[in-house]
Formats: sequence, structure tokens, C-alpha cells
Amino acid sequence: MTRTQRLVANLFDGWFQLHRRFPTELLDDMTTAIADGEHRHLGELRFAIESRLAPQSVWAGLDAQTRARQVFGQLNVWDTEHNCGVLIYLLMAEHRIEIVADRGIAHRVKPEEWISICGAMQESFAAGQWRAGALRGITEVHALLAKHFPSHGKARPDELPDRPVLL
Repeated sequence: MTRTQRLVANLFDGWFQLHRRFPTELLDDMTTAIADGEHRHLGELRFAIESRLAPQSVWAGLDAQTRARQVFGQLNVWDTEHNCGVLIYLLMAEHRIEIVADRGIAHRVKPEEWISICGAMQESFAAGQWRAGALRGITEVHALLAKHFPSHGKARPDELPDRPVLL
């Protein structure tokens, strides 16, 4: 996508559909899925949904991958006890999904595994299955965290909020 195409997309696409595609009921279900999954591992999962980027940011060259890293820092996903926080970032205007993983989990999971999760979510979203895509992404990230950082049934504090954040 060229910078001009990205600018047009961020000006006119995605932002007005945020609450229609992610209504309160879906956000509630996503919150529950995140909280329930975190009982199986030592990681923390955050889900951030951004309708669009500011035109001046797009023109300056800000892309979804860089923005996802910024949000990762802003939401303190990097600051977990076991360095195994994961952010699923969705930029609706550009139809982009990025997964940013902290160093503890990033060393153990191949990039192709994150790409596969993004691809599965993208397929669901393209078919208009917003609920299925979001919950599938959450479930698959939890499976990777449980594989590499299992909780072994021990209770642990919830370090980050479970509710998806709308930016």
C-alpha cells in the first residue's frame, strides 16, 4: 500500500465501523477469553483495536508495525514478571493485524507462528466474522503461552487489564 493509499484509508475507512464490529458484548467475551486463558500460563495478553491513524502520522511514515510497538510500550505489555507479554494489535483502516511479543516469549516462538495467527484472524475478519477472528486469535496466543510458559495450576496475579483497549 502506498503512502497515499494509506492516507486515504486512514481518512475514510474503518473508523466509523469500530463499535459496530466490536460491540460491547464482543468486548466482554474477549475480556473473558483473555482472563480465562491467562489461568493456564504465566503470560499476559493485551488486545488493542485502533480505528485509524492520524493523517499526519501516516504522512510522516508511521506504519502498523511501528504503531503496534508503540502501543506495546504504552500499555506496559513489556513490563511483566516473566517477560512474556503479548499484544494483538488491529489497525482497522488498513486491515492490518500485528502481534508484538516480549523477549521471553519471542525467543521461543517462531515468527511464522505469529504470522499464522494473524493470517487466520485476517481470514475471519475478511469474511465478516469479527467475533470468531478475535476469539481465535486470543485462543491461539494463549496456546503458545501455555506451551512455553505453563502455570502448572498455580495461581498468579493478573498483571495487566484483560479488557481490549479501543484506541
